[in-house]
Amino acid sequence: MAKKNTQSDKALQEELKKSGEIPTHIAIIMDGNGRWAKRRGLPRVAGHRRGVETVREIVEVCAEVGVKYLTLYTFSTENWKRPKDEVSTLMRLLLKSLKERLDELNKNDIKLTCIGNIESLPDVVQKQLFEDIERTKNNKRMTLNLALSYSGRWELLEAIKNISQKVADKKITPDSITEKIISDHLTTKNMPEPELIIRTSGEFRVSNFLLWQIAYSEFVILDVYWPEFSRSHLYEAIRQYQKRERRFGKVSEQIHNSTNANH
Repeated sequence: MAKKNTQSDKALQEELKKSGEIPTHIAIIMDGNGRWAKRRGLPRVAGHRRGVETVREIVEVCAEVGVKYLTLYTFSTENWKRPKDEVSTLMRLLLKSLKERLDELNKNDIKLTCIGNIESLPDVVQKQLFEDIERTKNNKRMTLNLALSYSGRWELLEAIKNISQKVADKKITPDSITEKIISDHLTTKNMPEPELIIRTSGEFRVSNFLLWQIAYSEFVILDVYWPEFSRSHLYEAIRQYQKRERRFGKVSEQIHNSTNANH
């Protein structure tokens, strides 16, 4: 269950907001459900169930600290290669979570969106997903973006196909293709690129996630399995982000001079 936002926790959140910039967009590679369960002698499904509860808490906390977009790598295109029983279980858990969390999303003023090859999901999951998206579309506090049947290569391939078709139809020319045009053909076109990527389980790889969008994202790798990830881990990741100097190819002096000129 999600922990209550206690007075001490509220104080920590206020301190975090004062200590630096809160990322507008955080994206999380939620890794380690199966290994968490295995360490405890439990079936993998137990890890996935506990992981769903972690999602619930982290969504609430991100909204509380002022994050505007939260993208969760929920199910990758590669995950379809897992044993059929596990995939079926994951789809059932996803459906159950979508049904049970709708009221919470509306109560917390959170909008639901999704990216990925949604047509590959079971029909019943698609139906519930689109229903939740429709019923939360006017919420303003935060956008919860689920990456479902998603991979960065799939997304780029789809973008290339769509842009190529526009070239063939003479709507655009090859010379007119810019980074913005590519970004505008991605599934994340309606949201800013993530400033912070968090990966759990201590693995150092991007796992085919938001390959275009993370060009200048800051990474925080935590050696903790997703079911163990808590609000304190989230706060620590944001603190690490706040200590980073984001140069975007420039040198430190240029960043400092630009900052001073704006004050």
